Amino acid sequence: MAPVGATRCVRLLCFMNEHNITATVPAGDRGNDSEAAHLAVLRLLAEHPQISQRELSARLGVSLGKVHFVVHALLDKGLVKVRNFQRSQRKLAYAYVLTPSGMRAKLSLTRRFLQRKEVEFESLQKTIALLRRELDAADPGAASVPRLNGPDTAS
Repeated sequence: MAPVGATRCVRLLCFMNEHNITATVPAGDRGNDSEAAHLAVLRLLAEHPQISQRELSARLGVSLGKVHFVVHALLDKGLVKVRNFQRSQRKLAYAYVLTPSGMRAKLSLTRRFLQRKEVEFESLQKTIALLRRELDAADPGAASVPRLNGPDTAS
């Protein structure tokens, strides 16, 4: 017997399929996890060039190994350079500097990320509107589900 949560997921997927609602991650868009990771690291390095990989890991909420992998991928692509500096008397540290191609890549990744998020946002808005109509039709006398104030709505 499937767990209750799994049954709900299957029902939701069937519902979305019946009503021609696309998932929030468009088909063929699954490789963008690495793009999102690259963008997040590039943004933090641009703001804080002397940040350590351990600090990057903590701020991004990902493992130190993943941060190490992403930083080295950015170094291999020539998007970031490393400079040594003296953090204290005994310890050398690194500063990560975005190269000109790194700055261009950051802008390009930001554009693509924003486009994907806007598509996801529009899809979510359609899903929410459909679900509200379904609730209203099923139980017209019930109190409506309260609307959350988003960034574009007045409080």
